[in-house]
Amino acid sequence: MTIETTTSLNFNELGLSESILRAIADAGYTSPTPIQAKAIPQVLSGGDLLAGAQTGTGKTAGFTLPILHILNQKPLSEVAKGRPRCLMLTPTRELAAQIEESVKTYGKYLPLTSTVIFGGVNANPQIARLKKPLDILVATPGRLLDHANQKNVDLSGVEILVLDEADRMLDMGFIRDIKKILAMLPKQRQNLLFSATFSDEIKALADGLLHNPGFVEVARRNTASELVEQTVHMVPQAHKRDLMSHLIKHHDWKQVLVFTRTKHGANRLAEKLIKDDIQAAAIHGNKSQGARTKALAQFKDGSMRVLVATDIAARGLDIDQLPQVVNFELPNVPEDYVHRIGRTGRAGSSGAAVSLVDREELKLLKDIEKLIKREIPKVIAEGFTPNANPEPEAPRAPRQPHGRPPRGQQKPQGSSNNTENGAGQKTARNQGRDKQPTRNPSTSNTEGRSSHKPGNQQPRNAQGNAQNAPSKLLSEAARHQAMPQPALFTPPSPNRHQPNRQNTNHGSAGRSNTNPNSTHRSGGRGR
Repeated sequence: MTIETTTSLNFNELGLSESILRAIADAGYTSPTPIQAKAIPQVLSGGDLLAGAQTGTGKTAGFTLPILHILNQKPLSEVAKGRPRCLMLTPTRELAAQIEESVKTYGKYLPLTSTVIFGGVNANPQIARLKKPLDILVATPGRLLDHANQKNVDLSGVEILVLDEADRMLDMGFIRDIKKILAMLPKQRQNLLFSATFSDEIKALADGLLHNPGFVEVARRNTASELVEQTVHMVPQAHKRDLMSHLIKHHDWKQVLVFTRTKHGANRLAEKLIKDDIQAAAIHGNKSQGARTKALAQFKDGSMRVLVATDIAARGLDIDQLPQVVNFELPNVPEDYVHRIGRTGRAGSSGAAVSLVDREELKLLKDIEKLIKREIPKVIAEGFTPNANPEPEAPRAPRQPHGRPPRGQQKPQGSSNNTENGAGQKTARNQGRDKQPTRNPSTSNTEGRSSHKPGNQQPRNAQGNAQNAPSKLLSEAARHQAMPQPALFTPPSPNRHQPNRQNTNHGSAGRSNTNPNSTHRSGGRGR
């Protein structure tokens, strides 16, 4: 199947307002991509839409442009404070920030207001912004629920709902949050689901949320761009770091995005590259939002040569004309391969994707080839001589597991600390978000939030979720989204059961719960 990359239409033929067309021209665009040409008229018609397009084809503008037009054409006499007219939900912080940036870019000549909220950052500025008039809200589900539960945001006025990356948003890791949010929305609204991939199961699930939806799909489902040259280097795991350094120097790659399966592996590879005088940085779920934002900015402006990332960065990472993507390890979920290499070959540009494959990963490779319906050629790395004494795989330092099971409850088998929640297996900390306590972004105290005795702390529905946890492999993004987080909304309660313990709540802004048995975890998920 040939994938369309150009259209004969111009943006001025799609019925968009003059102010939006001027902003599009300022951004340097004249012709819409296929997904934009097909989706924009359907969104403007006011009906629900299920749209599928491979990543990098401009689907964000496919819903941003018509939504800006609709809201501008039907202005309210008075925009209420903290009561958005349009809600855009995304699975990751990076994607949320980039969508809101697109809203500002294309709506700069319109009298519409927008903001973005996500976890991992101080909530107080978000609360302050939600107290002002608001037209468009871009959010990740976890932090949105936090604000909604505390009445910081009113979702009863939402006219248009967008679920971007809907395959993950509606997957088992997110469906509970989505249902809670849907219950807060008015029944009469326009629903738009955009995604790079759609399984038949996800489409069936989406049918229950949409009303007589239109369907747009400009590429075969779960396919990689034909503009991306894909190759495989067969190499033992122990030699991968040496080969990675060799490839960067041999081909003189100036900008390369490397995906690893684990956080620990990302850190080790970045350290190895820095040791070999290659500018590199790692980003993953354990990094603070500030560190991730800084690394992304340096990578985009060219001051950082190599960015090593886990799959949490596969969603929403938008870099113009990124030439090179490397799979240091193959992902456990074949669909994630499509998203990884979709970071290159975007919007008509060519790119290259190299995968370093150990023999133990051959089954994963076969699953990927089956999904994309093509065989990836295996090539020999020119000029590479394996080190006779490769650096051994250092054991990870022991760490306190997140969410120790209550007394008498066994830790689920197969859990691992060496991957981002294990190789596709459910662990105690990703068995659903419903078990997390309500959060309060308005308080900076994070200690003493529960009146339960140490060791008796148990999240809601923890046992039920453990029994009913699905065995389906989840992407790293879904596992990261599902991790328990510290309560932000529940006010601190007196330590009635610990009279001899000093109260350390005062002046502990941003500090994490020190209870070793607590299921709470500091640091933001990519909510």
